[in-house]
Amino acid sequence: MVKILAFAGSARADSFNRKLIAIAAQGAQESGAEVTLIDLRDYPMPIFDQDYETRQGMPDHARQFKQHLVRSDGVLISSPEYNSGYSGLLKNCIDWASRSEAPDEKPLLAFGGKYAALMSASPGGLGGLRGLVSLRMLLGNLGMTVLPGQVAVSNAMNAFNAAGQLVDEKQQRAVMNLGMNITATLNKLNG
Repeated sequence: MVKILAFAGSARADSFNRKLIAIAAQGAQESGAEVTLIDLRDYPMPIFDQDYETRQGMPDHARQFKQHLVRSDGVLISSPEYNSGYSGLLKNCIDWASRSEAPDEKPLLAFGGKYAALMSASPGGLGGLRGLVSLRMLLGNLGMTVLPGQVAVSNAMNAFNAAGQLVDEKQQRAVMNLGMNITATLNKLNG
């Protein structure tokens, strides 16, 4: 069974991106994937610092997050846009997970050869689209294949209903399709 890790790059309690990732995760689950949906607030880590790493090693929460990535075949990421980029929280988690813990560990073990699907939600008119450009580049540089389809939900403060679903049925279907598409891609690759 295909294993997918799903998370949002936001720590805000009522995050639009946490709502969005839940919808994509639902699409993946309905397609037969085993989905692990995590909240990055449950994995607090210090800002990456190589001196800290040398003295104390990888923090436990960073190691736990990295292991989620290692065990997955693919990831669903919903990223807020901060100043035309992705969040510092997301970057910090990626930085820690990219580190090798042993001399014989394969470089970029948590990322290389894996697949990702991206989405964003923002109060702005572009829906966080600008931040996905740099996130796509970063993940590609780490050895991930990022699927070409993505969704950016604009005017996010009015886009969700009380149940956390998108009001616009076409958008709801498009986000669910991200989960379905990554599952179908991984199933084809795994034979």
